[in-house]
Amino acid sequence: LSGAGEHSSAGVDIPSHAPDKVEETLRRFHSVVRKLVRTTKVTLAVVRGYCLGGGAEIAMACDIVITAESAHWGFPEIKLGCFPPVAAAALAAVVGQKRAAELVLTGRTFDGREAVQLGLASRAVPAKLDEVVSEYEQRLKALSPAALAHAKRALYSWDAAHFEKGLARAEEIYLKELMQTEDAREGIRAWIEKRRPQWKGK
Repeated sequence: LSGAGEHSSAGVDIPSHAPDKVEETLRRFHSVVRKLVRTTKVTLAVVRGYCLGGGAEIAMACDIVITAESAHWGFPEIKLGCFPPVAAAALAAVVGQKRAAELVLTGRTFDGREAVQLGLASRAVPAKLDEVVSEYEQRLKALSPAALAHAKRALYSWDAAHFEKGLARAEEIYLKELMQTEDAREGIRAWIEKRRPQWKGK
């Protein structure tokens, strides 16, 4: 998987988080993530440029992630008065609870090298990203599809049992609790109006 052009993905379109659109937005996006998690095929993500929010969540759901060292990763949703449900459900299993909390609760960005250190990416390369990706593709094509599928099922057997339940709970908190707050609506409005949000804590 790779974004078109210089960037992987800056995430889900922010205006689509508006109260009248957010439920359908999450349903469609999480359907993609669930398909990635459930597929028996090996998934390989290529990250360059910006890989933020939903883009980082998609990359996180892939089996092998090759990133440019200079890529900009992050889960910045908290700055808009919301949070990333997929990351909330699964990031701790990938990077550990404290690191997941720090990334989600601060919304800071980090480069491809740190993405590897955190465990979000498999490998960071300074240049010739496409050549490295091609090498991985050729390696995988030479292997047994049946063995890869079964190995993948075994690798994720523990996580798969918990991911669906965790994502369903994160969706419930997001839609039924967070999106009913003034702060969530204010964060989206402020971004659209290109101004600093005025938080009320409710």
